[in-house]
Amino acid sequence: MEDNIQNEHIDQLNNETGKLNWKELERHFARGAVIKVAIEIDLVNAAAMFAEDNKVLVESWLASGQVVRANEDDARRWGKNQQVFWAIVTAPWVLVQEIVEQ
Repeated sequence: MEDNIQNEHIDQLNNETGKLNWKELERHFARGAVIKVAIEIDLVNAAAMFAEDNKVLVESWLASGQVVRANEDDARRWGKNQQVFWAIVTAPWVLVQEIVEQ
């Protein structure tokens, strides 16, 4: 039963994931709510762990630098490059991964 609930939560989060450009993300950055998630971490899984308050896993990502709050250098680079992101909201946070154009 618990697995079904978790799978439904993952499916719901997956449906809430979308592309955002820097201009759409900028206001969230201004309020300090943008969290960068390393590409090797599944964005939907990261959002689920934030939503479930999985402190052990989130703290390990923070300690390793795989999950970090976006900073001014990120904002300057994103603005200059007109960056596009995969993003998902896990209030109060907006978790993002940069989309790298091939």
